[in-house]
Formats: sequence, structure tokens, C-alpha cells
Amino acid sequence: MSELLESLEDGVLTLTINRPHAHNTLSQSLSRSLNDALVRAQDNADVRCIALTGAGGIFCAGGDVNDQASGNIRGDETDPEAAQVAMVKTIRDGMEMSRLLHEMPKPTLAVISGAAAGAGLALALACDLRFCLDTAKLTTAFAKLGLSGDSGGSYFLPQLIGTAKARELYFMADVISGREAYEIGLVSKVASAETFEKESQAYAKHLASLPTVALGYMKMNLNAAEHLTLSEAFDLEAENIVRTMNTEDHKQAATAFLKKERPVFKGR
Repeated sequence: MSELLESLEDGVLTLTINRPHAHNTLSQSLSRSLNDALVRAQDNADVRCIALTGAGGIFCAGGDVNDQASGNIRGDETDPEAAQVAMVKTIRDGMEMSRLLHEMPKPTLAVISGAAAGAGLALALACDLRFCLDTAKLTTAFAKLGLSGDSGGSYFLPQLIGTAKARELYFMADVISGREAYEIGLVSKVASAETFEKESQAYAKHLASLPTVALGYMKMNLNAAEHLTLSEAFDLEAENIVRTMNTEDHKQAATAFLKKERPVFKGR
């Protein structure tokens, strides 16, 4: 059974974490598969939106504790210092999934149909947008295991909900519902169980129908604005809007605007 299912339809690449027997935890092999799939998606012109979800009514319950307990992340090192270096590298390499979701020039959507905890929640936070079941359970979880956190959660969460609330959720590891997450700005959309699948699929397809190239440059602008000066942000915006002026999507949209027609974007 594949730990990661891939499906491409109407421009939406759906990546489904498929370890429901293990609460969709991130094994090392699954992490490698997800990372590889995201790398391929970056360069696939047919992919215009990435939707990350989980099978069995669970999004992702974080890292696989069995991997940690078995010592797999230590590699073959027996020297304690060398083993620690190996562990840091293994964990750091696993975080590339979050970077790819955050930086790739295409919209990324976490479809949270159930529990999202620890590194699983961090993966959802790394996406551009989050569509969540209103009764889903979300938690940073790390404090309950005596861990400090990984996968970028400490980077993304304060930007979404502010540093004070982020510290509270990290320190206390409270479990909040999808509805509560929506109310504090942690997720973008919520739906009830009756309409969740239909609404989340429609939302992903709508994202895929947008001018993909322009969205990629929007992501670049927004990500860069987190560390640029105002003048530098202006410079980047000027460069990127000129790049989008040369796209087929812009030219078609300009013509449609003049004709009072609805543009049909092709992601080129």
C-alpha cells in the first residue's frame, strides 16, 4: 500500500497521506515521497494547485514516534556526538516539505479533514491556505512530548495569529476545533461534515483556475515582504508585475476586460 496517493484532475494535484493505521504520521519514507512529489509538482505545467490532505478522516498526527523510538533517525552512528549530528540532518532534511509548500510558485492548500498535530499541523501552516472541517482537532502537541517543535510551525504560526497566541498554543498544546481555528485566523475556510468534501474540492478547483503564473509572483512578493524594506518590496513588485504583463493570461484577461467577458486563465 502506497503511503502517498497522487491524483491530478482539473489542474489540482491532490496529495493524500495514506497511513490511517498510523494516524497518518510522517515516517521517513513518507516524508521522502512527499518531498519528491512536491519537487515534481513545481516543474509540472499541468499542476496549477497542490491540495495536501490525509486519508481516513485524519490529516496528519505529526512525526512517527516509532521512527524516533527505534533510533532510525540516528542512522548507523554509534558515537553520541556523531549520532546527534546525524539526527539534526535527518530532521532538517525532512523540513524541506514545508519550505516547498511555502515557496513553490503555485498555490498550496491544506485540506484538513481531521486531526492535525505537531509536524502535521506545521505542514498545514506551511500551505498558502487551509480548508478545515469545523470539528477537526488541531494542536501543536510538542509540549506534551517534551519537544520544542519542527517543520516550520514556529515560523508560520506567529505570522498567522500573532506571537502571543502562537506562544500560548505552543506552550499549552491546547486542542482547538476547526471552527475555533477559523475564528482566530489559523485556517482560511471551514465547512461541516455534510458539505466538506464538495466545498473543499470546489475551492481547490477555483484556485487552479486562477492565473497560476501571477499567483506564483504574488507568493514571491508576499514571502519576500517579510524581510525586505519598503523600497526593496517596491522594486520586487515592479519587476514581477512586468513579468506578468508578458504572460498569455494577462493578455487574454485584458482583452476579456475590454469585451466585458469573463477571462479563462490557462496558467501561461
